[in-house]
This record gives sequence, C-alpha cells and structure tokens, in this order.
Amino acid sequence: MSIAFLLTTLVVVATPGTGVVYTLAAGLSQGRRAGVVAAFACTLGIVPHLLATVTGVAALMQTSDTAFQILKYAGVAYLLHMAWATLRDKEALVVDRREAPRPAGRVVVSGVLVNLLNPKLTIFFFAFLPQFVGTGEPGSLVRMLMLGGVFMAATFVVFAAYGVLAASLRDRVTSRPRVMAWLRRSFAGSFLALGAKLALTAR
Repeated sequence: MSIAFLLTTLVVVATPGTGVVYTLAAGLSQGRRAGVVAAFACTLGIVPHLLATVTGVAALMQTSDTAFQILKYAGVAYLLHMAWATLRDKEALVVDRREAPRPAGRVVVSGVLVNLLNPKLTIFFFAFLPQFVGTGEPGSLVRMLMLGGVFMAATFVVFAAYGVLAASLRDRVTSRPRVMAWLRRSFAGSFLALGAKLALTAR
C-alpha cells in the first residue's frame, strides 16, 4: 500500500460532503453515540459502490447514461428531502437530554442512503482503485477489496471524529436557541447545495 494512496484517501474522506454533514448533524443533535453510529452508517453505504466497482457494474454506469442519470436524480431527490426535513423539523437539532435518543436503526438507514444514492462514489472507485492495482496483476481483485477496506476504515475514523467533535459542542449550544436555529438552516442549506451540485455535475 503506497503513501500516495493513503494521502489521497485522507484528502477525499476529510473533504466535507453529504456524509460529513449528516454525521455532524447526528452528533450535534443526538450526541456522541449517534455521531459514531452515523459514521458507521455512511461507511456501510460505501459497500455497494465498492462491490459494484470490483464486479464491473461501474463500467455500466460509465457507458449507460440512463443508468447514471436515474441513480443520480434519486440521490438528488433524497438530498432535497433531507434539506426539507431538516428545515421543517424545528426539533431536529434541539438538544434535550430528557428525550429518548433517535433509534440507532433510523440513524443507520438515513446514513446508508446518504452514500448509497451517490453515483459519483461508484465512478470515483472505478477511476481511483485501478490506479493502485497493476494491470493483470495476480490477485488484483483481492487487492482492490483490501484497498477499498482501507478507504472504508479511513472514512469511519474521520467521520466518527467529526461526529464526536460535534457532540462535544452540544453543551455550548444547549442554551442558545438562535445558534441552533442557524445551524439547522445551515445543515438544510448544505444538503440543498450538495443536491444541486450533484444535479449539475456530469459523469
């Protein structure tokens, strides 16, 4: 495993995107446990993209514009839904320790969908992993799976750190409803912007 692969992976993973926004929101509103669960869910959402890459399904995504567009706009629709739900639900980012935390299952489902409905991730793997696996190299399939596993591990560690950091700020914003309202609008705006970016980007 090369240093170039690790550095590229860290840069890609640490760059704010839908998964980071979702994990930050979960950690801030529900605490450290929810932040870590959200990080795990977003990491789990990578699995289908990795499997699509190593089984050749990503090739179809590159050659079939229809398949790509269908998945892309499904992702756009879900991001717009996340933006609307966050903006509409004024209790979404309210920190109230008396209330029961959001069920882990719901956190996981939402987190998986955030990354699952993102065709750019499949294309990224299709273009990214082969650069670090020699053409015709024995055991190339196993190596791609191993590199994908490293990418997933880095995703979980970085996202979990984001979630824990957000959770550590909960006490500072508990008594500041205006700050919470601003954060809620910011998260909704981030989901909206990411959805617009996905809708406007081509393969």
